[in-house]
Amino acid sequence: MVTIGDKPWVKLAEVTDNFGKFVVEPLPRGYGQTLGNPLRRVLLSSLPGAAVTAIKIDGVAHEFSTMNGVTEDVLHIILNLKELVIKSHSDQPKTITIKAKGAGEVKAGDIEHDNEIEIINPDLVIATLDAGGKLSMEMIVERGHGYISSQQNKKASLPVGFIPTDSIFTPVTKVNIATEEIRVGQEINYDRLVLTVWTNGSIRPDEAIKESARILARHIDLFVHVGEKSEAASLEPGGKEESASGALEMSVEDLEFSSRSLNCLKKAGIKTVGELITYSEAELMKLDNFGEKSLTEVRARLSEYKLNLKGEGE
Repeated sequence: MVTIGDKPWVKLAEVTDNFGKFVVEPLPRGYGQTLGNPLRRVLLSSLPGAAVTAIKIDGVAHEFSTMNGVTEDVLHIILNLKELVIKSHSDQPKTITIKAKGAGEVKAGDIEHDNEIEIINPDLVIATLDAGGKLSMEMIVERGHGYISSQQNKKASLPVGFIPTDSIFTPVTKVNIATEEIRVGQEINYDRLVLTVWTNGSIRPDEAIKESARILARHIDLFVHVGEKSEAASLEPGGKEESASGALEMSVEDLEFSSRSLNCLKKAGIKTVGELITYSEAELMKLDNFGEKSLTEVRARLSEYKLNLKGEGE
C-alpha cells in the first residue's frame, strides 16, 4: 500500500538475465509517461552492444554464393549470424572463427574466440553440413549502437575478402510502458509506472535501466546550465567537469570503462572511484583477467579527474 509521505522508488518486481519488470511509484500525475517514454527510447536506441559486422568464408567471393556440402547459402548464414548474441569486452574489433567439417549442425558454441568475447546463445544453428561439407569462416565483431546496414559496414579498412553484413548492436529487444492511477492516502492524483524490459541476454534488464538513466540524465542536465555554454555539463560519460574531490563518490560504472575492465573491478568489490584509487598498480594487476590494457584504461580515466592510483603522482 502506498501511503502519504512515501517517496517514489523503483521496485524490482521480476528480474532475470533477459527479462525485467519494474514498478515506479508514487509519481505525480502525468510523470509516468513523462519518465517512461524517454527512458523507453534510450533503452531501445542508445545502449552499446556487440555484433558481427563482416564475414569471410573460404571459397566464397560474395554474399550470393552457395557452397558444396552446406545446406544454407551465404545469405542464409548471414541471416543466422544476425541472431548471434555476443558480448565483447574489448573496444577494438575482434576476429572470431569457425572451422567445421562433416555431417551435422554448426552452432554458435563451435565458434573459436579469446577471453574478451562471450557467446550468449551457443545453441544457435549457423549452418548445416552434409558428410562432405566443410565450413571455414572468419567473423569480425565490433561494438556499436542501434542498427548498422551492410553498406555502412563497407569500410575502406575492411580486409580483402570480407563481406560486410547488417549489424544489430542494441541489446534491448523490447520495452513496454504502462501507467496506472493510484491512491496515496486520500489523494488519487498519482501515477504508477510499470516498465517491462526484454534483452538479448548480453545485459541484464536492471543494468540496462541504470545505464539508460545515466545517459538520459547527462542530456537532461544540459538544461540546468541554460545560457552557460562554457560551463555546461559535459555529455561525456562521467561528466568531466566534476572536481577530483567530487569524483571520489562516483561509481566506477560512470567512468565508462570497457566491459572487461569494469567486470574485473566489480568482481573485486571496487564500487567507487574513491575505492579504486586506494589500489596500487601491483594490486590491480593481481585481479582476475586484469591486464596491461585495463591498467592503461584505468589510468587514463583517472587522469581526467587529476587522480592517480596509490603510490603514483605523489
